[in-house]
Amino acid sequence: MPLPIGRRVMSAIALCAVALLAGCATTGSVPVFYGPQEKFGSVATYSRLFDATPAQTCEASRRALLSQGYLINTTTAEMVEGKKSFQPSPETHLQMVIRVVCVPDSPSGKVSLGFVTALQDSYALRKTNNSASLGVGALGSVSLPIAASSDSLVKVGSETIASDVFYDSFFDLIKRYLAADDLPPEASASGG
Repeated sequence: MPLPIGRRVMSAIALCAVALLAGCATTGSVPVFYGPQEKFGSVATYSRLFDATPAQTCEASRRALLSQGYLINTTTAEMVEGKKSFQPSPETHLQMVIRVVCVPDSPSGKVSLGFVTALQDSYALRKTNNSASLGVGALGSVSLPIAASSDSLVKVGSETIASDVFYDSFFDLIKRYLAADDLPPEASASGG
């Protein structure tokens, strides 16, 4: 005697659940990512010592970011964060966020350690097709298709910049602003 339809559906659902559980129970390797840059060591890619207080270092960092067109999101005596947008092509967008954290590195507080991290987010333009239908009650069951598309930026990647050259040039710019602060007022006003 064949099973009623309700029991056949329940049996099929039970078989699918058992198959799913069996698939989850198989042991496989779980991918673990340790990027090539994740080698904890004494390399100073992201930090430098400065002969200045943390507040002076962060102020020089703020000026360095402003001089390169960054919008300042956050600024305190211990931290500065700036953001800049780039559009390398009509359908891609990049956003760079640079964060500088300044901490004292001497008992006197006259030497500071600046930690800099640059994060680059990538966005791509995606077209989304939206469709709807319009029913007209007076004419019966006539439906007119209405189609529209919209564009939106979708985040497609995020990466911490790991280039020594990038950070070296930023630290050099901070040092230039710190050196300009050390000049007598009349020398800095005359440009030299």
